[in-house]
Amino acid sequence: MKAKPRAEQIVRYADMFAAMGTESRLRIMQLLLSAHPEGMVVGDMQTELGVPHSTLSHHLEKLKREDLVEVRRAGTFLWYTANVDALQELLAFFYAECCTRNKAVRLDKRILANK
Repeated sequence: MKAKPRAEQIVRYADMFAAMGTESRLRIMQLLLSAHPEGMVVGDMQTELGVPHSTLSHHLEKLKREDLVEVRRAGTFLWYTANVDALQELLAFFYAECCTRNKAVRLDKRILANK
């Protein structure tokens, strides 16, 4: 049987969920996931989402601080990507009890196979 998450893991996961708990940040995550694995530069995200640079930077920094997005520099551009490993860990935590032990929620086996 898999060990239960430690208290510090639960706090980390709560912070990750909270970081995605706004419409803007959820839209950013959705956009970055749609651009996976290449990611996107800030200017393209700005155009797609229609938000000012300062607002987008604030949201990206929050998501980065919670390890939900990663950033790499390529020349003068910053490329942002969704941290799919962190998202998979978060989703595995979220579904561990409800879908494996007590089967409160049924998941398509194809979803579980992608773990």
